[in-house]
Amino acid sequence: MTDADMSGAVDHRHWKRPPFIKRAWLRWALYGGGLLYLVLAIGSVEVNWVRVWEGLERGQRFIQGFLVPDFTSRWEDILQGMEESLTMSVTATVVGVLISIPIGIGAARNIAPLPIYAVCRAIVALSRSFQEIIVAILFVAMFGFGPFAGFLTLSFATIGFLSKLLAEDIEDIDESQAEAVRATGAGWWQIVNYAIQPQVMPRLIGLSLYRLDINFRESAVIGIVGAGGIGATLNTAMDRYEYDSAAAILILIILIVMAAEYLSGFVRKWVQ
Repeated sequence: MTDADMSGAVDHRHWKRPPFIKRAWLRWALYGGGLLYLVLAIGSVEVNWVRVWEGLERGQRFIQGFLVPDFTSRWEDILQGMEESLTMSVTATVVGVLISIPIGIGAARNIAPLPIYAVCRAIVALSRSFQEIIVAILFVAMFGFGPFAGFLTLSFATIGFLSKLLAEDIEDIDESQAEAVRATGAGWWQIVNYAIQPQVMPRLIGLSLYRLDINFRESAVIGIVGAGGIGATLNTAMDRYEYDSAAAILILIILIVMAAEYLSGFVRKWVQ
């Protein structure tokens, strides 16, 4: 190795990445300003320390409820809530996937005409603009309390979630396969079916199972505003300070989510 190579190696070992802001005084001024803002922001948060102290006792009772969960006192309500949540989650996922496929195809810039692309992207943006609980409040006001409002809410959220990810997967496909199919004189639908579908289908199945998991967890949240499901039962138990029943509901939710996670992992391995 020559002296030049050795000196280059030494320089490389001692190389340091230049700072993002070269001027030290400006860099430290920004650091200090950020720290000052953080301190002032935390100081502006109003804390009721009496309520915090009282909440510690309720939190202790809630933790004790996990040690002795009560599955019997409200078992009928828990069973009904679980059935509603599972029904909402499964049906909303199926309907959402069926609607998301054409929207996702239309939202892919590499295969959709510009007008269709713009419309589908607008639908995706609209669906992703609102959090599930906001949509649930709207549907509860329109259609009343119950699982139907929850079903519509989860379907609406599923459309935005799956359509966006499906469109991105289609835009990231291997274009050589599409060109090979196109070179045979295939039409648009044949290109989608034989060149695009095999590349995105495993990913679509995995995302659908993941969305089913999300929908079940979200059903416990939107139930708080009256959209049915186990969330309504959980909210009632919490309002009545029945922490042992609330703990039983949360344990069941955790078990179902874990089972869905293992099932989705098995299905993904089987598909791939």
